[in-house]
Amino acid sequence: MGAKAKKYAFKAEAKQLLDLMIHSVYSNKDIFLRELISNSSDALDKRRFESVQNPELLPEGTELRIFIKADKAQRTLSIWDNGIGMSEAEVKEFIGTIAKSGAAAFLEKVKESKAAGLSPELIGQFGVGFYSTFMVADKVTLVTRRAGQETAVRWESAGGGSYTLQEDDRFEPGTTVTLHLKEADPEDALHDYTDLYTIRHIVKQYSDFVAYPIQMDVEQKNDKGEASLERETLNSMKAIWLRARNDVTEEEYHEFYKHISHDWNEPLVRIQAKMEGTLEYRMLLYIPSKAPFDLYYREAARHGVHLYVKRVFIMDDCKELLPEYLRFIRGVVDSEDLSLNISRELLQQNRQIMRMSKGIVSKVLSALKELQDSNAEKYKTFWDEFGRVLKEGLFQDQDNQKPLLDLAMFASTQDASALTSLKEYIERMKPGQDAIYYMTGESRKQIENSPHLEAFKAKGYEVLLLSEPVDEVWTQSVFEFEGRKLQSIGKGAVELGTDEEKKKEKEARKKKQKTFSSLLECLKNKLDEQVKEVRLSNRLTSSAACLVSDTNDMSPQLEQMMKAMGQNLPGVKRILELNPDHPILAKLQDLFERDATDPALTDYAHLLYGQAVLAEGGELPDPAQFSKLIGNLMLKTL
Repeated sequence: MGAKAKKYAFKAEAKQLLDLMIHSVYSNKDIFLRELISNSSDALDKRRFESVQNPELLPEGTELRIFIKADKAQRTLSIWDNGIGMSEAEVKEFIGTIAKSGAAAFLEKVKESKAAGLSPELIGQFGVGFYSTFMVADKVTLVTRRAGQETAVRWESAGGGSYTLQEDDRFEPGTTVTLHLKEADPEDALHDYTDLYTIRHIVKQYSDFVAYPIQMDVEQKNDKGEASLERETLNSMKAIWLRARNDVTEEEYHEFYKHISHDWNEPLVRIQAKMEGTLEYRMLLYIPSKAPFDLYYREAARHGVHLYVKRVFIMDDCKELLPEYLRFIRGVVDSEDLSLNISRELLQQNRQIMRMSKGIVSKVLSALKELQDSNAEKYKTFWDEFGRVLKEGLFQDQDNQKPLLDLAMFASTQDASALTSLKEYIERMKPGQDAIYYMTGESRKQIENSPHLEAFKAKGYEVLLLSEPVDEVWTQSVFEFEGRKLQSIGKGAVELGTDEEKKKEKEARKKKQKTFSSLLECLKNKLDEQVKEVRLSNRLTSSAACLVSDTNDMSPQLEQMMKAMGQNLPGVKRILELNPDHPILAKLQDLFERDATDPALTDYAHLLYGQAVLAEGGELPDPAQFSKLIGNLMLKTL
């Protein structure tokens, strides 16, 4: 034994997590064992991977394995592996990382799940699986030795507010976790974790496909009744992606998903293929049914696509195999053609990886299209969870822009309770309509209340309502779909109706333009610092004014986003459109004709501009001045 143990306090979130586990809110406590086996499997993968570059880390003849030992008399259960192990610093970081990255989010999710009446089977997804041991144990001891180091370290905690660390001895690299089990429930023999049957059952159900032998010494009696211990392998160790589909049950596929993703929800979709030809590889991929908590924190993401070469684990979360917008995919890709020595740096330049990535993306998008066409309800579940991420591909992946547009779903003015595809939108387009109309904004409610929609509603034109930040970005790089241009109703001029109706409106607008041209020029002069033009609108039916952008100008929302990211952009002036049929414009025309120099024209110009800013949910450049103008107007009126 090494030096005296040093005591350390758990961080606040970790302490809450321990309390949660100790008071056992989970109905299925068996998950602690599959979590520990998964951790051991990961550690064995890492030792094998690191030994490719450093052969001394894995001496020839070493059998990588997991060993389980149960002691009924002492009520202990040990899970032993000869994986990569941990140094003292890594043990501290391991405990700290759990507390930092997963615990707070995990606790929040548990609260949400409880409120929604859901079963909070969330442990693995948040990287807090090690803590699940405290559901069944009063004390947990971990002894570990990092491959390449001589000294082991012992971590121990009784689940209170602290843990201890001290030097220890271990014959070879790896980790042993020993659980000092709580008293068994005599009425619940199925959950006695020192019982051979219970252990066998859990391993078979949850960890049968682990690539390393999970072993246990089992007492056997010969014909004479003499007892001896025999080593038994509890799992089949068959790589599930190499087995014929008919030989694998749905339950086995689901358990494999849970093993590699650490997500204990059922997957939504499974994608399986064997690619043959000049490049041979297999894929077994899954789309989760729930978005992981770190979906938008790529630097914290893990449990992505695992890369194997000839069934030898190379790395988890192989980002080179899938683009960013498919980062929610989980699973395994196994190549016959890559080198076992391939590094992450080489992966980025490897042509075979690029070709594999292209094939994998194609398969995933095809599977999503099939789901969209065959199961609308299931596809909606997918879209609600991952649609926002998938839309990133519309500007990141030009090669797949068309299939991604086919998959995209949008809210629209057609039906407040349903989403629509672009194909469905086109099928409903009016005769003579040559554009797919859309409007971007901060929320659906804000867009629906926008004055820009008035003429479209009045004439029955459908408009897509795009309220996510990513919509501001992809609409800058997607200009058409199946020959129809995508047009923002908040930009440029809008002409609605048949050719005959457009012609009549144009003639009527010319007459109104003559009537109001001098007034419009006057108002433009008053608002010269705010707008580039004041013109008559054909998109307003009830509001007096609205602001629109020039066709090629940045939207105010995108401008705001760019500034928030530190981009120093010059302000873009917009166009103020006025409703020629609104009584206010007629009154202003009367005032202008009586006295074109009346100071009230300046106030009314700024009031119209402020009203247009507020109507689209914008921020006034000078709220105090606008408030003063409103007050003065009220005094005059009263």
